[in-house]
This record gives sequence, C-alpha cells and structure tokens, in this order.
Amino acid sequence: MNFDQDYVALIFDCDGTLTDSMPLHYIAWRRTLDRYGIAFAEDRFYEMGGVPSEKIIKILCAEQGVTADAKSIAAEKEGEFLLNLGDVRPNLPVCEIARRHHGRMPMAVASGGIRSVVVDQLVKIEMRTYFDVIVAAEDTERHKPEPDVFLEAARRLMVEPARCLVFEDTDIGITAARQAGMNFVDVRSLLGA
Repeated sequence: MNFDQDYVALIFDCDGTLTDSMPLHYIAWRRTLDRYGIAFAEDRFYEMGGVPSEKIIKILCAEQGVTADAKSIAAEKEGEFLLNLGDVRPNLPVCEIARRHHGRMPMAVASGGIRSVVVDQLVKIEMRTYFDVIVAAEDTERHKPEPDVFLEAARRLMVEPARCLVFEDTDIGITAARQAGMNFVDVRSLLGA
C-alpha cells in the first residue's frame, strides 16, 4: 500500500493495531478486576478498545454498583499488563506499513493508553523510532470515540486532519477517526480478524 499520493501523514493506534497486545490486556483486566469483584466480559472488553483504563473502570463500577478508586485500579491493571510485556508481539502487516513510510511522511501514534505503556510496547516491538509524535490518554481530556486524540496528533504533526490517514482496530477508534474528519484503514482486514 502506498498512501503518499492522497495523504500527508499517517496516524496509528497502538494496542491491537501496531501491537498484538489485546489478549494480554484482557488477562491483566481479569486478574485485576477479579480482586474487586468487578465483571468485565471479553466481548465487552473488545467493544471498549481505545477507551482509557480509568474511564472503563468508572463505567463498570457505575453499572455494577461498585465503589472503588478507579485511578488506583487502573494503575494496578497497567502493572499487571507490564508483567507480560515480554509477550507483546508486533502486528507485522501494520508495522510493515509504518516501516515503508518512515522518513517519507510524518507519522504519529494516537492511543487511549497511558504514555509509558504505549512507549514500552513500541520499544519492545522495535518501532519507537518510527514515530515523530505520540499522543496518549494523558494528552486529551476526551477520549475515543471522541476525535480529540487524532486531532491532537494532526496538530502536533502540523498537518490538516483531512490529510491524515488513521490505522485502527476498533469500532470506537474508527468512529473517532471519522469524527476527526480523517479517512481510516480498519486493520482487522489486514490481520484476518
């Protein structure tokens, strides 16, 4: 795929897009939430892909009538995930697109994940140096399906949103890209999902 003719910049989600990390995240969720008696079905987990951990915990607690410190539980969950960071693998078809376009156009990662966890994953799959910009959960007040993370990435890349192409693996992320006025590639089609 060559996107140079139609787009000025490429923006990639991290979890499930650049990295095959979603199964590992779900394991971390289950281990953490089980300690608090909070249910989180696997299909719901995938539906909420791209939503920051703290926000997911607040939603689940409100739905289930559980009182808990969402911030500290989110930190526990991320700690659980990092215990298995060595098992994170690249999604090779998507990483290959980034490699081919590196140095030819500006590229960003725009994720609902915490910056340190996103960076750790990019380092693990040897892709950190390919991206000019990383926008993470801490960088915007609103998160996917809101467009803010993609708009902030475009702003930092100094590219008009309509000239950016987004690579995403979730319906929530695709909604955010659409709301940002950006075209997108649903990487599930590249990954056989």
